[in-house]
Amino acid sequence: MSKKSKKAQGAQSAAGGTPATVALTAAGVPFTVHAYTHDPAAASYGEEAAEALGVAPEQVFKTLLADVDGALTVAVVPVSGSLDLKALAAAVGGKRAAMADPAAAERSTGYVRGGISPLGQRKRLRTVVDASAEGRPTICVSAGRRGLEVELAPADLVTLTGAVIAPIGRD
Repeated sequence: MSKKSKKAQGAQSAAGGTPATVALTAAGVPFTVHAYTHDPAAASYGEEAAEALGVAPEQVFKTLLADVDGALTVAVVPVSGSLDLKALAAAVGGKRAAMADPAAAERSTGYVRGGISPLGQRKRLRTVVDASAEGRPTICVSAGRRGLEVELAPADLVTLTGAVIAPIGRD
């Protein structure tokens, strides 16, 4: 990973952390924080993160919010692909899914678009992690603000968010 990385192994202080890193620290989960300079002109926040960190886009996961039958649902998928809304709905026993209104997503999670983390959200939402995460030792997800990623084991992400794993991503 990048030279800009900062080992956090549970040592991130609550004062300087985001709700995501504070939640990881409180849970005693090993993680690494990776910071980079965010370019506001970047076309894709996730692809920007992968490039800045020098990792494959398949290792960096984006956090998307969808409305599944009237309930906000978190989807965590690789930045190299897109979200299959029908598969997401099926994964949570729903019938219909559509992308959530960005303002509703920000209000519910407490994060800004492009910096929404699946961890440390204001309100715990149903969460689905794409099955492609299972075969990886670690993945990167937003740490709660643009230009900040957290690397952790997929199993830890699933445990902390109460997520289900399902094939919800498309290449």
